[in-house]
This record gives sequence, C-alpha cells and structure tokens, in this order.
Amino acid sequence: MPEYLKTICRFAVETDFEDLPPGVVDGAKKVLYDTIAAIAAGAQHREPREMARRLGAYSPREIASVIGQKRKMDPLNAALLNGTSGTWLELDEGNQFARGHAGIHVVPAALAVGEEKGVSGKELIAAIVLGYEMACRIGIASKLRMTMHPHGSWGTVGAAVTVGKLMGIDVESMITLVNIASSMTLATSRKTMLEGGTVRNLYAGVSGSMAILAFHLLESGFTGEEDGIGSVYGGVVSDSFNPAAMTEALGSRYEITRNYFKAYACCRYNHSSLDALYRIMKQQKEGVLRPEDVESVHVETYSLAAQLSSRKPRNMLAAKFSIPFAIATTVVHGHSGVESFLPEKVEQKEIQELAARVQVEERAEFTQMMPARRPSRVTVRLKNGETFTETVWVSKGDLEDPYTEEELDRKFIDLTGPIYGLEKAKEILDRAKRVESYKDVRTFTEGF
Repeated sequence: MPEYLKTICRFAVETDFEDLPPGVVDGAKKVLYDTIAAIAAGAQHREPREMARRLGAYSPREIASVIGQKRKMDPLNAALLNGTSGTWLELDEGNQFARGHAGIHVVPAALAVGEEKGVSGKELIAAIVLGYEMACRIGIASKLRMTMHPHGSWGTVGAAVTVGKLMGIDVESMITLVNIASSMTLATSRKTMLEGGTVRNLYAGVSGSMAILAFHLLESGFTGEEDGIGSVYGGVVSDSFNPAAMTEALGSRYEITRNYFKAYACCRYNHSSLDALYRIMKQQKEGVLRPEDVESVHVETYSLAAQLSSRKPRNMLAAKFSIPFAIATTVVHGHSGVESFLPEKVEQKEIQELAARVQVEERAEFTQMMPARRPSRVTVRLKNGETFTETVWVSKGDLEDPYTEEELDRKFIDLTGPIYGLEKAKEILDRAKRVESYKDVRTFTEGF
C-alpha cells in the first residue's frame, strides 16, 4: 500500500468543514453555483432533455434533482444527466494545473448523494473541496495521453472521494473506494471534441454516476488494486505518475482556489485568442470590427490551442473547439456568449466566410509556458492595409486575472434567469452563497 494513498485518503476522511480556510470555502461556493448555472443552461438543449425523458422510464425513485428540468431521479441517473448537461455549453470551470475540469465531475455527484442522504450544507462543501482536491492532484501528478480527453478520467476518482466523504466512510474504506474508482476510468477520445462527437459531453456525467456506483460496489464487498491510481495513471492512460505531487503542500494548498472560470461559451483553449481579439476590437471605431473589412486573421498560440484549427466545424460542439469559428462568430456578433455558438450559427454564411480567413499555428515558445500560462498572439489585417496585433499571456478568468464576484454573479443570472425567472435565479444564487447555513441540502436544492 503506497504511503501517498494512505496520506491523502486520511486527509479526505479527517478534514471537515471547520478545518477549511475561509478562502477555500468561498472558492467552493463559487464552483458550486457556477456549476449549477452551467448545468441548468445546458439542460435546456434537445439532447439532454431527450436523454432525461428516456432515462426517466427506468428511474422511478424521485430523490435527486435533475437541474433545470424540474424533475427528480435516482442519484446515479441524476449525476449522469447533470454532469452531461453541465458540459454542453462549455461554460463549466476548470483547473489549468490539472489540465481538466474537476467541478463538473464532483458537484453533480455531491448534489445527488447529498439530497439522497439529507446532508448539511457544511458537509456538502467539505465533500466538494476534498473530491476536487483528489481529482486535481491526480491530474497534476500524471499527464494523460494526448489522444485522451480529460473528461471522464481522474474526475471519477475525485467524485468517488466526494461520495465516500458524504457517506462517512473510514480511511481503509476510502482507500478501497479510490482503488475501485481508479479502474472505472473511461477510455475517452480527444477526437470527439475536435470532430463534434457529442458523446464527449457524456464523459463527465458518466464519472459522477460511476463514482456513486463505486461506493455501492464498495458496500457490496468489491475491491480494487493495491495502488489503483499509480497503476492506471502511471501506465494505462498516462506514462508517468509522480506520487510526491499527490501530497505536496496537502492541507495548505487547495486546488479549488487555483481554478479558472469561463465567460466565453467555448473551449478554454480559445480564450486567450479571444481576449486578444477583444483588445483589437476596442481599438476600432465604436469598438466594432466589421467582418467585411477583415482581410485575414493570424493566430499564434500554444500546442493544445493550435489543434483547434478547423475552419468549417460540423456542429455546435465542434464550433466550440475551433479558433477560426470562435474568432469569426465573435467578430460577427460582438461577443462570445451562448448565442454566438448556437447550432444555427455553424451554417451562417458570414461566419463561415470569415472563419476561412483565419489561420492558426503553434508558437513553440508559447507551448513551453504551459501550464502556468496559455498565451496567444492575434494579428488582424484589414482590407485597407491597417494591421492590429495583440498578445495575451494569461486568459481572463485565470488565477492571475480572475473574474470578480460581481462578474460571476452576472454570469449566473444571465444563464439561469431565462430558466427560473429573474427573482428565482437571484434566490438560488443567494442560497448558494450561504449554503453552509443549511442543515439539510434538500432545502437548498428545492426548485432546482
């Protein structure tokens, strides 16, 4: 039994809400309500709604909220649906150091099990923090193969820790749970996001559901390897694993305070390019860059972003993973919000024509700055011969340039207001900001 596994599982079991620094609690609440907003907005789309309708026939137990759909299901299906909906619009938060999105794996499982058991708000927050911590530390300690998508991988283990914490298991049981969950990692494909295969949106949902299943396997007597994390993330889905990273500064550095939030409804790899584009747009008359005036756009960026080079994405998901499309739709609409990436925009002639004039290439020096920085340089050449160039070293919303609480609140209201109504949306936001005051989270989630 490796020492790092004992240490981090003991930390997860023995750390409670009262042990968490105020900044960590505040960060967890932001992750909670930001994730709820992403889930609710994503749940309005056809595929998640149809998925819920079909699964509803097999889920007679009305226990856990299917957020944004005004229905309840059994915890496994609720976590599956909420995790799937939460990735649909590419608005869920992430962690650049772990190179993935921990919140959308952990929060759906936490809410589903929290509602089933009727835990307190304090217990909910502690479980989210600790599951997030486990997930991100695996992401930091290993480096997934480039052919894999990070969703559905280490998030499964993090979500399992969240579930185990809410269920009050002991250290030995937590170790076994982690070892079981490690073997429940999906063989995800990065190509799904680039080609617009919407099965990719399922990955995070499966992780939350698998985490709950892993707990039931534990209770049923199942076991895992002696070191499931080291085995899977040190040789199966990743070639290297650094056990020391699992416990480095454990208890003094919390990964949930080193995350980023998103305001643009597309892949994070687009964001520094869009930030640079916005700077160029502000230099134009009345802050408007007319697509018909643009001769060409040249984007220099880091390796992962340079992969997002398709000039003609086939659907909404592929468009969210295309820098040419993101640049073009932002110029045409003046923003990078949800509306700029809706399915009908993919076929919009004006956007397609401008996207065809966007070139993307990797700049080696930018790649070398990852993961601390994810830079982009954008050069816009106008048909009148004028050229504008801007370089962004840190994306807006990152740890070094975070969104204010007011900006995150505005995002929440913008996403949930059309679903719940403005007053109800404000009430849900207020509930989330004082979630630790609830003795039973079922009161907190009422009406979700």
